[in-house]
Amino acid sequence: MEDLKDLLPVEAVRLDVRAADWREAIGAAGRLMVETGATTDEYTGEMVANVEENGPYIVIAPGVAFAHSRPSPAVLRTGMSWVRLAEPVEFGHESNDPVTLVVALAAQDSAAHTSAMASLARLLGDPATAAALAEAPTPKALHAVLAGERPKDDSEASTAPEASATPEPPTASAPRAASLHKILTVCGNGVGTSLFLKNTLEQVLDHWGWSRFVTVEATDTISAKGKASEAVALLTSREIARTLGDVGRPVKVVQDFTSTAEVDAVLRDTYDV
Repeated sequence: MEDLKDLLPVEAVRLDVRAADWREAIGAAGRLMVETGATTDEYTGEMVANVEENGPYIVIAPGVAFAHSRPSPAVLRTGMSWVRLAEPVEFGHESNDPVTLVVALAAQDSAAHTSAMASLARLLGDPATAAALAEAPTPKALHAVLAGERPKDDSEASTAPEASATPEPPTASAPRAASLHKILTVCGNGVGTSLFLKNTLEQVLDHWGWSRFVTVEATDTISAKGKASEAVALLTSREIARTLGDVGRPVKVVQDFTSTAEVDAVLRDTYDV
């Protein structure tokens, strides 16, 4: 698996980019992947079409959009780009607009970029690191933060969710729990935003000490409908929840895919703890 600095070279970072709307913002991110040899122009159109078809679920956190589409012949190699906008734009998301950062992903398959997604989810979920990324003066400085070269301040607050007590491990009799104790994180394509949510959920499970009891699988809407019966619950965006409809298991909406505190609350509600 390739890590974040391999998939997102400094040449694929642009700061203070001007875009009139969300399509232009995605277009700017797409052009960078074309310029760095990750995709053809067709993939940019596929990223735009993904939002047109599934809605603005790619706005995974306040001010942050994660543009992507399914693996296709337009993807020449797995790669990413990073566009920080000069002025925020509206994507149509009811709680996370306006967007100031567009991160784009082109994936050749569903596996090669999982390590990079885990790293990015942790970076964006850490307030101090997110602030450093927002304030980086040059692409090189921003890339250094992404590569973990920014020294940590011991006084910084932990991003682990605050909780008065760690819940007991799930049991077969736990409310709404299924025997397999699987949770699905769902997005339109199963290769991008669902991985963000998966990584944040796994952080919470690690914090609880539940990782050996509950497995998390990132998937797309079509596969999720077929796998729902195996799961305790499905976690996703409001837009994708509408697409899923009634799948016979609780569908939990998460607004900020990088927030361990929000995911902690959703997990507590799922297990009634």
